[in-house]
Amino acid sequence: MKATGDAAARSAPRRGRAWPLLVAMVGLSACTTHPPTADEGAGRPNIVFIMADDHATQAVGCYGSRINRTPQIDRLARGGVRFDRAFCTNGICGPARATVLTGKYSHRNGVLDNSRWFDGRQMTLPKLLRSSGYRTALIGKWHLGSTPTGFDRWMVLPGQGHYYQPDVIEGNLGGETGRRRLSGYVTDLVTDEALRWIDAVGDRSQPFFLMLHHKAPHRNWMPALRHLDRYRDADVPEPPTLFDDHAKRGTAARQQEMTIADHLDEVSDLKARDLDTVLARMTPEQRTRLRAAYREENRRHPQPAAGRARVKWRYQRYLKEYLSCIDAVDESIGRVLEHLDAAGLAENTLVVYTSDQGFFLGERGWFDKRFMYEEALRMPLIMRWPKGGAGGIAADALAANVDLAPTLLDVAGVRVPDDMQGRSLRPILETGRAPDAWRDAVYYHFFEYPGIHAVKRHYGVRTARHKLIHFYHDVDEWELYDLERDPEERRNVHDDPAYADIRDGLRVKLRDLQSEYGDDPARFRASLAPRPIEHDAVGLPVVWKHPPVEKYARDAGTRATDGQHRPLDQYAPRGFNDWLGFRDQPVVGTLSFPEPRALAEVAIHFRHDPAAWIHLPMAVELHASTDGQTFARVTRRTLASPGTDPTTRLVSLDPPDDPVRALRFVATPSASIPRPYPGVGHPPWTFLDEWVVRTR
Repeated sequence: MKATGDAAARSAPRRGRAWPLLVAMVGLSACTTHPPTADEGAGRPNIVFIMADDHATQAVGCYGSRINRTPQIDRLARGGVRFDRAFCTNGICGPARATVLTGKYSHRNGVLDNSRWFDGRQMTLPKLLRSSGYRTALIGKWHLGSTPTGFDRWMVLPGQGHYYQPDVIEGNLGGETGRRRLSGYVTDLVTDEALRWIDAVGDRSQPFFLMLHHKAPHRNWMPALRHLDRYRDADVPEPPTLFDDHAKRGTAARQQEMTIADHLDEVSDLKARDLDTVLARMTPEQRTRLRAAYREENRRHPQPAAGRARVKWRYQRYLKEYLSCIDAVDESIGRVLEHLDAAGLAENTLVVYTSDQGFFLGERGWFDKRFMYEEALRMPLIMRWPKGGAGGIAADALAANVDLAPTLLDVAGVRVPDDMQGRSLRPILETGRAPDAWRDAVYYHFFEYPGIHAVKRHYGVRTARHKLIHFYHDVDEWELYDLERDPEERRNVHDDPAYADIRDGLRVKLRDLQSEYGDDPARFRASLAPRPIEHDAVGLPVVWKHPPVEKYARDAGTRATDGQHRPLDQYAPRGFNDWLGFRDQPVVGTLSFPEPRALAEVAIHFRHDPAAWIHLPMAVELHASTDGQTFARVTRRTLASPGTDPTTRLVSLDPPDDPVRALRFVATPSASIPRPYPGVGHPPWTFLDEWVVRTR
């Protein structure tokens, strides 16, 4: 250890899961908690848990930032413990939040990726604290789809939320109580609400637990008005790997889609043009000031057309926007600390600052996260508890976000449930040193592929010095890095004979951790390759009475008869573009044969994914024609919902008795999505794939 110092209706289906897979449904009765006595309540600490979104450690002053200053975060670190080896376990927003709530890895809490909805019925940190006598609140970003549970009061941003004039959803233990739009800047607004709630708690003999979750500095980056000029004349230092070609890394690093050169959006990310689109949500005053600032900056420093100069320009614009958002977060932390001081609460309040994961700030030429590489894997984690913790300490013990729930429960005097998979950091918080037999490795598993940024699925293990990663699913590649000799992870030494013993030892450690945590990657290796289907209508055109929605209409005339079934990858439910998508009308398709056919089988593949607003049709009819002109109904099937999990269904229809020249099917959706599914009241989507026809 060492002392710290300063330094509208949807145009695309919703993606999400209503009730995740693999949820361990453990009730509160599994824990031996009890409401504390008055004496116990008075002595237990308040807990303020502050989480930013995508705040990289390399943009925190006390972690040695070369690019910005964070005086309030540094102030927190001077009075507490800074964890220098704190890591996320699945580097993406929703899964990180679910892990904090449950103390479990993604494969156990059900939120594998950002398409999954959190199942609030399971045991969580706020439920356990509340059942033991804490008042609980959540203010800010939620990003877990479902309604928050376990909080006396909550006010959350729908989805990612907006930087200016954010909409919020409010509620309490009984559920949602209302929605409204706030006026102002989101970081300031959620801080205002959090401080009001602290003041409203009342009885100081009852401790409180506050989760203050910032949107910032998540994409797309919008600074507060007061910070518009903060970095305008600065030259942000470039990382040494800005122009990395990934020559000694694997396929995953070369095939990602998160480069500063090619994948930052000209409008929303860089504000290089079309400013009215970016500023549409603003008030007139905000719009005037933001437009003037960006137009002047674009006039003074226009984006070069190509080459290294263009990448350098894009890096500078990206970092200045990102760092300006962090400035508001840092100010927010200062406001919280001052408020606790003024209320006489600071001494016995544990304040935690962290992020849901790290972020690439130009390293390797990238932005975003997801990879197990160091900049995204590592997250800031600072804890200050004047009454019960060490001060001014930097701890190098291996920590993970799966440890946060056990730590806060331990500090609160609540028994940690046996099925939580992390370990309490309280001994380190109190002394700065890890207890004997502390972990020597952290396990990581990323699932969201195919998906945005095209980061392949991978898992791995990180020790104090080495990192082993296995990329899988549509590749099978291993990477090994010596972080002491190669901190920028430029050289993969997996196949270097000099590292054979280390590699073999890490593979054993990896298998041991997978066994300990109950993670079997074999379940997530399913291929997304279409499955060939031989039938007698392959290649015949289908005529649609109402065409598919344009975004989901690729090869509309032959997609349903191309002899390929696109399976649903239940662990990363993407690939909507590989299905035909219909909305607002019955799905009516007609298939004509060159000569009469006697049929033995007729069936159609439909998709069911309620969290994406995709439902099986209410009924499917088959009509037949002997002359190709006049149709009569042959059969009708009504379909019951298969539940809340994504699936596909081959709906079989009774074929006509006599030979026919044409078939027509009519799939009738429900008028609107019913309760309790997401999107209730909106028209559902109908997605279909292969129309299977076999002759006698």
